[in-house]
Amino acid sequence: MNEVAPQRISRRRAVLVTVTGLTTAGAGVGALWAWLAPPIHGVVALTKSGERVKAYLGEEADHFFVAAVLIVGMLGVLAVVAAVLLWQWRAHRGAAMVAALAIGAAGGAAAAVGVGAVLVHLRYGAIDIASAPVSPQHRVHYITEGPAVLFGHSPLQIAATVLLPAGAAALVYALVAVSTHRDDLGAWPPVENPVIDPSVTVDDALPSAQ
Repeated sequence: MNEVAPQRISRRRAVLVTVTGLTTAGAGVGALWAWLAPPIHGVVALTKSGERVKAYLGEEADHFFVAAVLIVGMLGVLAVVAAVLLWQWRAHRGAAMVAALAIGAAGGAAAAVGVGAVLVHLRYGAIDIASAPVSPQHRVHYITEGPAVLFGHSPLQIAATVLLPAGAAALVYALVAVSTHRDDLGAWPPVENPVIDPSVTVDDALPSAQ
């Protein structure tokens, strides 16, 4: 028997709560990323020909990649945790919740990218090579550049960052769903399978059914 009781929260409100909650959580992930992501240290130098050039110290340029991987990983963790938690909301299991999970994860990723980019800009500012205080007497000026929140700025790279958490969340939810033995996923309203009395045989059937 399905012992799930009907919920006071409607399906539509549950979807809205899911999308809003994941988007808000994504903004929190973006703020946490801005605090954890490593900055990039470099220099602005004046060459002998009077040209200003920017260079990174050692392997600092690798931090651009590390920072982008970090936010994707954090969003992936959020997606997996959200999928598992939403599965516990038993009364609302189903396709509507999968859609809400995917939309919310994508919205959370977009919020994380936006919040992270804004906070990094506020913290580190922008590098203006033309105004760097270099001169023939002081040819090197040390700088700290903010980490990158994306692998690149092409539409495909942005879409991949935003949609990857949504795909991960939907996949986890689907894997849990296929592991349940109930066709209704244990949700509300319950769908009970008909029980056939084992004592009934073909010999007991009506002549029209034989």
